[in-house]
Amino acid sequence: MKVSLFGGFGEKGRTSVGIETPGCRLILDVGINTSGKGADAYPKVDAERLRRTDAILVTHAHEDHVGALGWCFANGFSGRVYMTAETRGDMREIVAAYDAVSGRSSLDFDSIETISPGARFSIGNIGVSTGRSGHIVGGIWYALSDGDRRLIYCGDVVPHSAVFEMDPLPSCNALLYDGSYGVDPIGTDARIRDILAWIDAHPHGCLLPTPLAGRSLELLAALKGVVAIHGSMREPLNAQVAEHKWLRAGMGAELAARIAAARDWNEKAALPDCPLLVHDGMGMTGPAAIALARAGEERHPVLLTGHIPTGSPAERLLKAGQADWIRLPTHPTLPENQMLLRGCSPQIALAHSCSTQDMEKLRVAFPAVSRTLVTGQEFTL
Repeated sequence: MKVSLFGGFGEKGRTSVGIETPGCRLILDVGINTSGKGADAYPKVDAERLRRTDAILVTHAHEDHVGALGWCFANGFSGRVYMTAETRGDMREIVAAYDAVSGRSSLDFDSIETISPGARFSIGNIGVSTGRSGHIVGGIWYALSDGDRRLIYCGDVVPHSAVFEMDPLPSCNALLYDGSYGVDPIGTDARIRDILAWIDAHPHGCLLPTPLAGRSLELLAALKGVVAIHGSMREPLNAQVAEHKWLRAGMGAELAARIAAARDWNEKAALPDCPLLVHDGMGMTGPAAIALARAGEERHPVLLTGHIPTGSPAERLLKAGQADWIRLPTHPTLPENQMLLRGCSPQIALAHSCSTQDMEKLRVAFPAVSRTLVTGQEFTL
């Protein structure tokens, strides 16, 4: 089994992995790099490889994992596409927002084959099994086996989310795991205490840009008191919490009540005197782009809680001292990755979605199994 790293290794964004056996060629995720320019924004895979690929398997509906799907079709891919029904529904806006290459018309959403968490199926000589990732409604991990070897690709996972369930990973020979936070050991409870203290220190209102899927629900579960959301978020958030199979017990009803109690906000209104959630989390698209600009002009407090791409409006405000940053964990901390590696006992472990410096730190943490390989390289399992 040959494993090709098309994106997301030694970098954050454009996460994509090629898998090749004598009987099958697959690609796992096709993200974009929101900090990249030109070809560096898209997976490092050529048109010939795209034409020869049998299928693309997508873990979830975030731009760094699915944003280049239209680009793949525009550049020669014509195979099958697999993802959950929830991911198919949530990714439309992402593909439309981030695909700078004309080619979306060749992406037939209705032809995408949907799978459920826990599904087992085969593509050529590769057996595929799946499980919930704990990261987002519709998010799954993939385990691939050619009969002799098993590789697990986590995508983004959260073992101890307060909102979402993650299914245990099986044993494997190789694990491509979520290294987004490097060796950061600080867990969710401590971060939420810091976020709530920051909000208490800004009682006249603040702006919290957030991805529409995933972290928005984590924030709603954590925040206390009155909260406002952009009006366009209400319907998709309600759709997410209606999918109880992705959520921890009792969270669906709790989150539905939080959404119902939230105040609506739109761009024509003044910024409210309470925490305001707008999407996306970087201010690059959606109502966050306008809200962040307004907040900057009006010196309105801004709290960033996730990844901040180079050159994004979020980064500009942070550098100017007009925003603060406190990470709300929606990826594994170091203790959580230690737990995952102990559970599936790989002989090879490779972190994605982090810098080479963080990969080296993780290599020290997991010396028996870690490798440091970057986008453009490959290995044989």
